[in-house]
Amino acid sequence: MDVSFDRSTPVDPGAAGVRSLSGLLLFSTFVASLGGLLFGFDVAIMSGTTDALTRVFGLTGLTLGFTIASAPLGTVLGSLVAGKPADVWGRRPMLAVLAVAYLVSALGCALAWDWWSLLAFRILGGVAVGAASVIAPLYIAEIAPARYRGRLVATVQFNIVLGILLAYLSNYVIDRMGLGENDWRWMLGVQVFPSALFFALAFLIPESPRWLVAKGRIDEARRVLTAIGADEAVEVELADIQESLRDSGVKDDDALFQRAYRKPILLAVAVAAFNQLSGINAVMYYAPTVIEMAGAGKKAALLGAVAIGAVNLVFTMLAMTIIDRFGRRALMLVGSIGYILSLSVIAGAFYAYGSSFSGYGAWIVLGGLLVFIASHAFGQGAVIWVYISEVFPNRVRAKGQALGCVTHWVGALAITQTFPMIAEKSGGHAFAFYAAMMVLQLLWVLFVMPETKGVPLEELQKKLGLS
Repeated sequence: MDVSFDRSTPVDPGAAGVRSLSGLLLFSTFVASLGGLLFGFDVAIMSGTTDALTRVFGLTGLTLGFTIASAPLGTVLGSLVAGKPADVWGRRPMLAVLAVAYLVSALGCALAWDWWSLLAFRILGGVAVGAASVIAPLYIAEIAPARYRGRLVATVQFNIVLGILLAYLSNYVIDRMGLGENDWRWMLGVQVFPSALFFALAFLIPESPRWLVAKGRIDEARRVLTAIGADEAVEVELADIQESLRDSGVKDDDALFQRAYRKPILLAVAVAAFNQLSGINAVMYYAPTVIEMAGAGKKAALLGAVAIGAVNLVFTMLAMTIIDRFGRRALMLVGSIGYILSLSVIAGAFYAYGSSFSGYGAWIVLGGLLVFIASHAFGQGAVIWVYISEVFPNRVRAKGQALGCVTHWVGALAITQTFPMIAEKSGGHAFAFYAAMMVLQLLWVLFVMPETKGVPLEELQKKLGLS
């Protein structure tokens, strides 16, 4: 397909990257980022139900662990399969499908009649989470102007963090309502309401203009670009998108794994792998346990976990305000240094105190964890979904996003499963390993990672040597 666009009107070639923030653009970003909010809500909601599930279904430590891990298993599957349907049917329809999956999962878990049905619906929820981690950042990156792309895509991460906090709050409120033996069903079922809202709103947003151009629906793409703020730069953006989709020596436009895409593949895999090698999932899932290992009581450990969640939200918000001003590399540099210092302090405390922690040791570990989570929220947490959505060219962006997400979720499973075994030997060993991995991340950021701030996706494609 070859379509010519009108360039007769003088337009600044950079205008495509600096268009305005229209009301429809902001609304569409909000709706897509609801996939991230449900992502965070789904991940955290199980935390309030473990005792009840153990009692109701007669779970052992092993089967309870598998119940909790069933959703992460689904995330791997969801991130693997999301890219192709998003390319075939479009980004917007897939957001609606995700909403339905979240809704059915929540309703099914609330009405679960035995352990196997609970597992099945939890896995379905995990599939939705994995697919959301692909499609929500992908959609936002494709509608966002270059100079605002970082903070707009970062709304997904903000909503993940917000969803986690809302899940904790929801569990607390339902517990205080005194609903009796079935309060766990209400905890799991409450997600039906935000899921239904997500489904309804998904029909009110436009399709990605880049997907529309790829399908030859040029007039629709022009209307969408105009509606989301392209104004007089519409023809420039259309021409740039079309050029990026033309054959540029790539053997098969639909195949991701080929030499032409080696650089973005390595960048996406690296940033996703380092995200998990920091130990973030070990901290998020086992924070109270780690604090108790450091000598704190159970109540203090739970309060410490709440503090970690609050710091995570605050520093995510801070990163969102500056990611498009200072760039992705700057945030990653600061975050890497914070990781190394905090993880080293935590590892040193475990080595120094061993199994004989004093009160001071618990404060040292808690302080280290707070610096760690702040470093993550300001660096990797804010950057990962933005960066993966940017580095791939238009023709394979959905597949590339899926690859990065699969890497992330496989790493999450590995870290979640291995941390208890390593920490049983020594908490110092686990955190020392994470610190060493973050030294490697720092070197990668300094010498390998290219900056993507403020560059239109089509120009970025050229910058990475992909056209």
